Parts: sequence; structure tokens; C-alpha cells
Amino acid sequence: QVRLVESGGGLEQPGGSLRLSCTASRRRISIYAMGWYRQPPGKQRELVASITNGNSTNYADYAKGRFTISRDNAENTVYLQMNSLKPEDTAVYYCNLGGPLLGYWGEGTQVTVSS
Repeated sequence: QVRLVESGGGLEQPGGSLRLSCTASRRRISIYAMGWYRQPPGKQRELVASITNGNSTNYADYAKGRFTISRDNAENTVYLQMNSLKPEDTAVYYCNLGGPLLGYWGEGTQVTVSS
């Protein structure tokens, strides 16, 4: 069974930055698409960004220009660099391996943006 562990969340002020990490165990990520999703309070889970095994990236409109997804296959880790954070970025952020329908999920890391 694949295990995904997210880290890097926390409380940040508006305009600040956070870097989320997701490390996989029991499966090499190199052949998989990876993604970051988030679930704001009272809302459904939504895509933040994804990256293919060929390093093509896709971003939600609200993430473009502020967030950057990257992967380090040697470290079996995917990252989400989040800059210019806004209060509406407050959510639980989840890592995904292999797609949202049939893939694997981490347990999530809380990001709170507040002054």
C-alpha cells in the first residue's frame, strides 16, 4: 500500500509563503502523475496543481502565478511552493499520486492564512 505523507503546512500571514512537501513510500513516484488538492472549510476538494511524469504542469486559475508544483523523483517527493498567500487559501491540502479517481491520497496538511 502506498503511503503519502504531507508536511509544511501551518499558520502564515497574508502575503507570506509556505512550501508543502509530500513524500511517498512503498512506491516510486517517477512513473506517476502527482497532484496537490485542497479542501477549504465547508467546500469540496479541488485541484490546486498537478505534474505529469514528464514534468508538464497544470494549475487552477487561482494558483497561476503564485504557486509552483515540482517533483524530485530521486527523493520520491513532490512540492508545492505557495507565495503571496491569501486568506482564501486556507484549506487542508492533500497530496495525490496517480489521479483523483483511482489514485492514492495523503492525510492532508492544514494551511491557515490569517493575520
